[in-house]
Amino acid sequence: MIGLLWGTEGMPRDINGRALRATELVYAANEAGIANEDIYLDPIVSPVSVEINQIISSVEFMSMVGEIAPEAKSTVGLSNISNGTPNHLRGILNRTYMIMLNKYRSLYSAIVDIFDDELSTLATGGMEEICGLVWGIMDGEEPDFFTLSEKAIQYAKTTRVLMGRSLYSDSWMEI
Repeated sequence: MIGLLWGTEGMPRDINGRALRATELVYAANEAGIANEDIYLDPIVSPVSVEINQIISSVEFMSMVGEIAPEAKSTVGLSNISNGTPNHLRGILNRTYMIMLNKYRSLYSAIVDIFDDELSTLATGGMEEICGLVWGIMDGEEPDFFTLSEKAIQYAKTTRVLMGRSLYSDSWMEI
């Protein structure tokens, strides 16, 4: 069962709304005889250009999945994060957000672009230095951009946008 954390009032406003909705869904599923290990919770990823707090809330929710529903799994429609953005930005947005969602090792599955080789590498545990960079920025670290490779700069800038530390615009990579 996939439990979309969408309530009668629409998308939850924050992490607390997601946690409440997840708890309600898991309880109802358990009452109907569905075991936690057969439940996938989807916090609903929204586009970067819509509401940054929703993006951050989904990441925060991932840290709670194991507490809310032990043995339940998580899933996301990853490309939602880049929906409506220029094509040349979609890959870096999708890849960076997948790293962010997986910080707590709780992202079980995602709908992804299987033709994005770099995304596949990240999904299978590659590019550890990039993951460490993204997770460090999430924890408040500020990297020295003069010491980073061009690829690392792209991930660092994108993480700052997805964390709400830089404003989203179609030109954030150029700034």
